[in-house]
Amino acid sequence: MNHIFRNVFIICALFFSFGRGVHAQSSDYTFQINDQLDERIYAIDRLTFYEDESNELELSDILTGSASEKLKINSDFSKNQFSTKNTYWVKVAIQKSPRSNKNWLLEFYDQTIDHITAYIPSEAGYKEIKLGDKAPFGDRIISHKNFQIPVQNENTGIDTYYFKIKSSQKADIRIAFRSYNRFIYYALNEYFLYGIFYGMILIISLYNGLIYLAIKEIKYLYYVFYLLSVGIFAACVDGIAFQYLWPNHPEWNQPISGLSSFLIVVFALLFSTHFLNLKRRFPSMHRCFQLILVVKTLVFIVGIVFLPAFLEIQIYDIIPFFLILFSSIYVWVKGYSVARLFVVAYAILFLGVGLKALVHTAIIPHSTVLYYSLHIAFLVEMLLLTLALGDRVKILKDNRDRALLRSLRQAEANAQLKEKVNRELEQRVAERTEELAKKNQLLLEYNRQILAKDEEIKRINSILDKDIWKLKSQIKENLQARITNKRMSYADFKKIFPDSSACLRYLEQVKWENGFSCKACGHGKFSKSSKIFHRRCSRCGHIESATAGTVFHGIRLPIEKAFYLSYTVISEHDKLTLEELSQLLELRVNAISSFRVKVKLQLEMKNIHQPEWEDIVLERSHELN
Repeated sequence: MNHIFRNVFIICALFFSFGRGVHAQSSDYTFQINDQLDERIYAIDRLTFYEDESNELELSDILTGSASEKLKINSDFSKNQFSTKNTYWVKVAIQKSPRSNKNWLLEFYDQTIDHITAYIPSEAGYKEIKLGDKAPFGDRIISHKNFQIPVQNENTGIDTYYFKIKSSQKADIRIAFRSYNRFIYYALNEYFLYGIFYGMILIISLYNGLIYLAIKEIKYLYYVFYLLSVGIFAACVDGIAFQYLWPNHPEWNQPISGLSSFLIVVFALLFSTHFLNLKRRFPSMHRCFQLILVVKTLVFIVGIVFLPAFLEIQIYDIIPFFLILFSSIYVWVKGYSVARLFVVAYAILFLGVGLKALVHTAIIPHSTVLYYSLHIAFLVEMLLLTLALGDRVKILKDNRDRALLRSLRQAEANAQLKEKVNRELEQRVAERTEELAKKNQLLLEYNRQILAKDEEIKRINSILDKDIWKLKSQIKENLQARITNKRMSYADFKKIFPDSSACLRYLEQVKWENGFSCKACGHGKFSKSSKIFHRRCSRCGHIESATAGTVFHGIRLPIEKAFYLSYTVISEHDKLTLEELSQLLELRVNAISSFRVKVKLQLEMKNIHQPEWEDIVLERSHELN
């Protein structure tokens, strides 16, 4: 009975103490060194702290000023209420025990806190130590990804530690008071697990990289870049990257963390687009992914250039992964069985990203499992996506084998059909060959008859050629006779030369009847010019018209009327006055007179008193000069 009452009393006392701890806003908590308790972890809601909105307080103000009274425990405070504009002062009191057989330390879990100024009690007052991810890694007391401050335990009493905290992103102020033994055990196991995690990333990346080099499918390259981005981002979040990759450049922490988170989204979308073949299977979501890539790129640029807060993980960062999950489910339901493991992988990743975002934004409380939820999700997702890629190859191979089997069966059916068709064709060919042989004999007979007719046609053509030649000669002689007839009227002359083309054609025939001779170089070969009634010398390229060197070259009169005016010079028909010619040809009297004078002057200079038509036509106009 006494045992029961004692247990009830202890439970009531604990409940009463807990109630006081929750509502006692002004009480201080003191860590007592106890070898039986290797570790105690307290979040900010269980620590004594003060939020300095002025950002001007110094340690002297906290120790002696009115601000010392404002250091309180606020159990309602959470990470979500952390203001990046203010400075936080945290007070930690430690009850020392020199009889302890262990060494002790204080540790901050959040590696992303920018500035931690630790004020450690000493004989001369307080010793100041600068910590945080804005300070070089080599300045830390212990080379570890977290921030540790050794605790002095050489004499009795209470030592009070003060911490001045300032960060550009929401900080999770969580302090662990633990022994060195516990710290070493915890650190070794943690780094061992980190080694497995990052080692798996490198191995899987190398494996998929080799597959890409073998089959040249771009999705494998996107997957490799995605895995490497995940590894760098996780290393930034864990503080491993700062410790091992750029320990002397703390200013790289936030930009590289933001860049890696940006690349995770980019390569996740690109990999998902190609793996799920969204451009063909889900075009609207493919366009949505492209829009997200553009928006995410703009947000990243703004974060790099203007607002570094945009580089942090935000609650909206789960949207791309939700859309990837939705797309994979959609194409899977639509019959794309390759996406089955992809759905499971991104469902787990979406859960991990969601939990990490909720913890990071302090929407849900912190816990070890939730803190490493993203690592666990990434690890499971990597394994499942690797299996999904293999499963995709297996499914595609099975589909190919089934298609090949169908092709073989179809080929057998085609071969049988081919044999049947060939037999029928052979029979038809034989029948057709016999028919063609008969028709060939008939064609030979027709050919002999055609040859005989051809000989007769050739004989008739020969006779016709002679008749045509005689007819042409008669026509030419008739034309020459008509032209040389000096008693033709204008109406008769116009029938022979009705237009300029007829005149130029006649000039071309008469001028080059005996062959072409270039006026520039004397060459006798020519080619056609782009202009009608012109010839181009094949050697020098000189172009000569049919009127060149004649009385008709360069005249402004219509050439058919100029022909008739030339003819009137030798005509014995009724002589017409200039006025009558002007009315007949519809030309000015001066133009008619000038041209007639030009023709007569040439004839007089050549001493031709009874000129013929060709004497006028072929007269060289340049001889007047």
